[in-house]
Amino acid sequence: MDELWYKDAIFYAIDVESFQDGNGDGVGDFRGLTSRLDYLEDLGVTCLWLLPFFTSPNLDNGYDVKDYYSIDSRLGNLQDFSEFIAAAKERNIRVIIDLIIHHTSNEHHWFHAASNDPSSKFHKFYIWSEEKPEKTPPPSFPGQENDVWTYEKRAGAFYFHHFYSFQPDLNIDNPDVQYEIMSIMEFWLAFKIDGFRVDAATFIMGDNGVKEDEIRNPVGFLKKLCKTVTDKNKEAILLAEADVEPQKIPDFFGKGERFNSLFNFILDNYLFLGLAREEAQPIVEALKLPMPPKACQWTNFLRNLDELNLGKLTEEERQDVFKKFAPKEDMRIYNRGIRRRLAPMLNGNRQHLEMAYSLLFSLPGSPLLIYGDEIGLGENLDLEGRTSVRTPMQWNAGTNGGFSTVPAKNLFRAPLLQGPYGIKKVNAESQQQDENSLLSWMKRLTRMRKHCREIGWASATVQNTDNPQVLVLTYEYEGNALLIAHNLSGKPVRFKLKSRRYHARQLIDIFGNRKYEPTTEETIQLDLDEYGYRWFRVNRLKIESKDGN
Repeated sequence: MDELWYKDAIFYAIDVESFQDGNGDGVGDFRGLTSRLDYLEDLGVTCLWLLPFFTSPNLDNGYDVKDYYSIDSRLGNLQDFSEFIAAAKERNIRVIIDLIIHHTSNEHHWFHAASNDPSSKFHKFYIWSEEKPEKTPPPSFPGQENDVWTYEKRAGAFYFHHFYSFQPDLNIDNPDVQYEIMSIMEFWLAFKIDGFRVDAATFIMGDNGVKEDEIRNPVGFLKKLCKTVTDKNKEAILLAEADVEPQKIPDFFGKGERFNSLFNFILDNYLFLGLAREEAQPIVEALKLPMPPKACQWTNFLRNLDELNLGKLTEEERQDVFKKFAPKEDMRIYNRGIRRRLAPMLNGNRQHLEMAYSLLFSLPGSPLLIYGDEIGLGENLDLEGRTSVRTPMQWNAGTNGGFSTVPAKNLFRAPLLQGPYGIKKVNAESQQQDENSLLSWMKRLTRMRKHCREIGWASATVQNTDNPQVLVLTYEYEGNALLIAHNLSGKPVRFKLKSRRYHARQLIDIFGNRKYEPTTEETIQLDLDEYGYRWFRVNRLKIESKDGN
């Protein structure tokens, strides 16, 4: 058994409807996804995170669940899902799925029953108020929702929703709701999945701003979730979407008995500030976050399939990132985020892209890619909201980019056909045939990360240098040591380590943006190209000072 497998994981997020059409109806599905598992195995990812695939009105990319026990008929059925899981396991690829228990669709039968009969038990599944409360938190989607309370005529009352009005919040404090949640989890665990990504965990743990929506014993509820998972599968995990302030992070990890992993939203904010300013210091500050308990892990990312949420930055810092990576208004969303893919944000600069992904894979924790990252997929800003980053995967330069064989008019969403990120210039097939492509490079990166277990298991130490544009991290684990350097600037640099523990002459190159001159006994300074990176093994590790600086 490998109960801590997630500490070595390389996660890969997939929107099933956008990945591969397997039955020729213009929508991605589980048959199509199964047919691409060899590609994913070759890429080197070890765990797939599937975005929602349940029956849904699909007003919010499936996060408005109508039925937790069935699959959106466009994507397949439970048999297709079961066959997909079995095929993934044959390739040693794990699968986690979204667990959306903070809210339902307003088309869910619970909500219909709650609205039609206020005396039914289902009425207490949601949060109601006969009068609209005066003090309420701001809506999560400013510009698209103006309030968090919506009147329901059938019930003669207002219902609460943190997100869209078609997503009423569940009253998770209700034991009957908790029972239903555990039943949902047990149902999907029976398919041998490897865990859940818990949506909106921030609010589930009580950070709501609405007294009626708070769980009186959130830790007790979380322990129930964990027990439900581990009773079915000792290796299954809970990965939390918890965008919280640093002082609240221990509430989610506990002593290692709560969530197994958290998305590192704080680090992501300061990663982009560092990339925008071409300075290491913002990243250094974010790395001061305390390490999770030994059995827990950070999951790091550059982009996910929502907006790049910069809510942790000051207004001045956010504007610096906007100016660099989202200079036009239509590239921004909710006054706090960017609705773009990474490749166009970096103007398609291959060196810059490599450095950013190398940096991601070298940060303490486990890295997450989103589908298409590996080929430099672009976005479509003509699409509404966050859908801009969920265009179909581009497999080849043929019809519909190889995503589907149907006439273009029958596609649920079109791939990018024209421009620098269109199917003729960006597709997996052409890159598979080119050993110098971004895809081929990404395969080398995933292989290198698997050989450097120190990153997933040890804490990172920032090493001081004489150049503010260079970030140097070291890891020590089981007698081995790594030193990894990144140049965040678009100009070549030469720098010197300010360390009594590590010396340039000790370093052996194992991965980099090019083949650099090997270090020698005389080496004092190290070189990095513009947006350059170098991964080193440390030879003859000195131990005069454990402080390292």
